Amino acid sequence: MTLLRIDSSASTSSSVTRGLTDRIIAELGDDQIIQRDLAATPLPQITEDWVTARTVPAADRTKAQDATLALSDTLIKEIHDADTLVIGVPVYNFSVPAALKAWIDLIARAGETFRYTETGPVGLLSGKRAILAVASGGTAVGSDIDYATGYMRHILGFVGITDVTIIAADALAKDPEGTLAAAHSQIDTLAKAA
Repeated sequence: MTLLRIDSSASTSSSVTRGLTDRIIAELGDDQIIQRDLAATPLPQITEDWVTARTVPAADRTKAQDATLALSDTLIKEIHDADTLVIGVPVYNFSVPAALKAWIDLIARAGETFRYTETGPVGLLSGKRAILAVASGGTAVGSDIDYATGYMRHILGFVGITDVTIIAADALAKDPEGTLAAAHSQIDTLAKAA
């Protein structure tokens, strides 16, 4: 089994989500890990050139358009190559970090990760699972002010990944030790079920 690990926390040395993704990876004990650190290697925002290039059929693209889409193609290939995505999702201002949103913008491509049909869009990445390691000072997962996990479930489902597990460390400001202990327990349960 191959894991795609995506870290999106701006914090590298004291990140709770990085610690949780470390633990998830260690517990799952898979053979191959693809790593994508969005803080160490930030992704660009999409541009007008990118938006135009993605609508041109591959056979008709210029070399410049191919180059414009090359990073997006690489990110999509990483997902195709993985069986499970392990994504660190720190909650910033009730939602996902801009670094993670940039990744989403680059991988959500019609004809590549989803397609439009007469009955609506269909995801093309089915058969994979995602584990979200979520950390927040006090935005409770699933609450009315949690715009991160619902969005992540939606966008993953949009591209065909509907098997989504959330490991929640969402009360760090109130009870850091208890919150981490509960998250570690969730990871242990996840590992036993694997």
